[in-house]
Amino acid sequence: MKQIYWGFIGCGEVTEHKSGPAFGLIEGSCVVAVMSRNSEKAASYAQRHCIPRWYSDAQSLINDPQVNAVYIATPPSSHATYAIMAMKAGKPVYVEKPLAASYLDCQRVMRISSETGVPCFVAYYRRYLPYFNKVRELLDGGAIGKAINVQIRFSVPPRDLDYNSKNLPWRVQRDIAGGGYFYDLAPHQLDLLQEFFGPIVHVRGFHANRGGLYQTEDTVSAAFSFQDGMPGSGSWCFVGHESARTDQIELIGEKGRICFSVFTYSPIVLQTSRGKEEIVVSNPPHVQLPLIEQVVEHLQGNGTCTADCVSATTVNWVMDRILGKL
Repeated sequence: MKQIYWGFIGCGEVTEHKSGPAFGLIEGSCVVAVMSRNSEKAASYAQRHCIPRWYSDAQSLINDPQVNAVYIATPPSSHATYAIMAMKAGKPVYVEKPLAASYLDCQRVMRISSETGVPCFVAYYRRYLPYFNKVRELLDGGAIGKAINVQIRFSVPPRDLDYNSKNLPWRVQRDIAGGGYFYDLAPHQLDLLQEFFGPIVHVRGFHANRGGLYQTEDTVSAAFSFQDGMPGSGSWCFVGHESARTDQIELIGEKGRICFSVFTYSPIVLQTSRGKEEIVVSNPPHVQLPLIEQVVEHLQGNGTCTADCVSATTVNWVMDRILGKL
């Protein structure tokens, strides 16, 4: 594939800045069609972003003869269906995370990708951002020696929309999102840790609804271990007080520790016997650009992108184990 002509299924908030513009900034890549079930939304998006065609039906976009790759930016409950439709049509897919609303749906996607030979990539874009590449550089360079423990701590207060019981965000509706905010945000943290340390092979979790604002879990704790035996733990709260707001992963090593955030990109903290160092790393304005560039190069035969449905499926396995879905 010399030229990648993208069709978007879904044109929500994530496509406006994080991902959408990036597809047109890469040589050999452009967007030629967009789809939304809301025809007015699709038409407006196409006009604002100078996209030549729009659809209100996903199959029509997939059947567009010019579209040769599909970006799926809908809520997780439809990821598997659209990804399988596109792959069966011979068109590679790039899917927003998580890959699907359950581990079982991820397995379906992975099987179809294997059977058809059509690649499926997943938007775990933090793997490729300069900020997290610096964390990897510190680990690989032995800045803290051998890593011996990992701790995730995340807490935020409820969002304003969480109080509207008659019109709750889709991210807290299990049938659409797969779970609550844990299923939306924890995938990035878990994917990064598996990228750094290999697969998580044992996991146990506890979850509860403590705030009563919606039915899905709002508080989660977990313990897990990696293939080499290193243990880790995680704590997530989505109804905490503002004073408890936390976004941190701590990597404890035999010679020091590294602390970094996943969503706020606060300075990376390296603490060793030499003292404490804060490292500031900037990311590109369109944060999915480095990953999308890797996807395009893979499709053009000029590189390999490892953010695929195989590695993404392991993230859903961990989350479903934590939530007792497996």
